Amino acid sequence: MIIQFSLWFSVLALTAGAAFAQTITLKVHHFLPAGSAAQTTFIQPWCDKIAKDSGNKLKCHIYPSMQLGGTPSQLFDQVKDGVVDVIWTLPGYTAGRFLLMEVFELPFMMQNPEATSRAVWDYVQQVDAAEFRDVKALAFHVHGDGVFHMSRKPIKTMADLKGMKVRTSTRQTNKLLTALGATPVAMPVTGVSEALSKSVIDGALAPYDVVPSVKIQDLVKFHSETDPREPAIYTATFMLVMNKAKYASLPPDLQKVIDVNSGQALSGQAGKAFLASDTIGKQLTAKNNHNVIAADELQRWKTTVQPVTESWVAEVNARGFNGQQLLNTARSLIAKYMAK
Repeated sequence: MIIQFSLWFSVLALTAGAAFAQTITLKVHHFLPAGSAAQTTFIQPWCDKIAKDSGNKLKCHIYPSMQLGGTPSQLFDQVKDGVVDVIWTLPGYTAGRFLLMEVFELPFMMQNPEATSRAVWDYVQQVDAAEFRDVKALAFHVHGDGVFHMSRKPIKTMADLKGMKVRTSTRQTNKLLTALGATPVAMPVTGVSEALSKSVIDGALAPYDVVPSVKIQDLVKFHSETDPREPAIYTATFMLVMNKAKYASLPPDLQKVIDVNSGQALSGQAGKAFLASDTIGKQLTAKNNHNVIAADELQRWKTTVQPVTESWVAEVNARGFNGQQLLNTARSLIAKYMAK
């Protein structure tokens, strides 16, 4: 009987050990193609790093282009509800749901993507944790300068935007374009190719990093950007977040791997990677016409769109927060990392 029990205990221990050593594969879902800068320069490297650090006990199966179903606006709920384990998406694709995060999408807030991405992480930890309480945050970041990619004419002045139907990605960018006299058309970047080819829009406001993913270089002729010494006309925020229950189910050593590969440093790396990806997109558009919007013209734009920022402050105040204080916090955090 003692021998039998000993054998049973040994088998049980071996089985438990094998189960403990079993590879855990995370389902990672996002909306861009597999060849996009998001996957090749950020998501895949992150997956490779956690695999290496865990001794291949923790791996990813990446599902690009919404392969597991749904729409980009549903990604946050997919990870919150445990349909997938990790998602990468824009908070702005669920308009108004992440109101406090929108401060970084206000006009002329961002100048350096790496510094601003670090600032976004700190901002969430300090004043905006409640908006992301249903998930395990891994990174927050922004992309490079927003650029006008236009099919019919370049944008040099506000007058050039009058009546132009321009793709936007977020609520605050919609307000920005409206203030400048354009007609905003909100859509995920994955809809830009079809919308341009069918003349549903006259152009798109987007960073250069998305050019290869949606073939913008073949669908427009003009690219109008702001002076890199000036703050960008807009940027968008992104999140890499994990299902809380999935994280909690990991053994402590694998939780530590996730923790080490999360946070402010990862956020800054993402911002830096997206800025580097702009170079590739810009090279693809070299055959087209490029112009830089003059500094004095941009100053007029800043004055014109100031009500967009004031409107956000008022909306945040109406929700019981101090909008001006949150705006000041975001600006001071960006300045902190710009100075480093």
